[in-house]
Amino acid sequence: MKLSFALLALAGAVTNAHYTIPRASSGGVSASADWQFTRRTENHNSNGPITDVTSSQMTCYELNPGTAAPQTLPVSAGGTVKFSIAPSIYHPGPVNVYMAKAPSSVANFDGKGDVWFKIWGDAPKITSSSIEFPSNGVSEIEVPIPSCIANGEYLIRFEQTGLHSASSPNGAQLYLSCTQVSVTGGTGTYSPSLMSFPGAYSANDPGLLINIYWPVSTNYASPGGPALQC
Repeated sequence: MKLSFALLALAGAVTNAHYTIPRASSGGVSASADWQFTRRTENHNSNGPITDVTSSQMTCYELNPGTAAPQTLPVSAGGTVKFSIAPSIYHPGPVNVYMAKAPSSVANFDGKGDVWFKIWGDAPKITSSSIEFPSNGVSEIEVPIPSCIANGEYLIRFEQTGLHSASSPNGAQLYLSCTQVSVTGGTGTYSPSLMSFPGAYSANDPGLLINIYWPVSTNYASPGGPALQC
């Protein structure tokens, strides 16, 4: 009996150490419920991560692929989108954010193929004794939307990678979701480098295969390459 209680407690602790990204807000428009603008992810109950970067789940981690979120969030190019993490980012690692423009309605867009471009990523603080990621422990992250993108409907793919067990291939833990947005005010002058999910990452990428504890890295190359510059 004591063993059973111990296992249940351990399972609860593991679940609590994981997280989802169920809400987004922008320009005074906030989600009134989880998954209002964001497509419900497969881990909406378990909070568990993706560890196989070749998996089809890498696109948007959708519970029911092809099922749109109930609504689309209005966003201004040059503005910001705030993502809420539930309960918070528990594992150290980078945040990378991507967008993909839908050919027409984002509700009918699956995000497959070479359609994604990176718009933002954070960088760690590296000292002689540690590598520290700014997102660790936070429950909200505000991401700038490039002013040079075209108007239209997009998916925004918010991704945080836990590197606490990334010293072996497929040890990195990826937490992600896709939010439906409608962009206005963009100049349309952007020229993005496009990539696909899955496809953009390899399990052996230096940003995914790394021991962040010892020996302390002298530099860190985030997966996905550089973000779009307007």
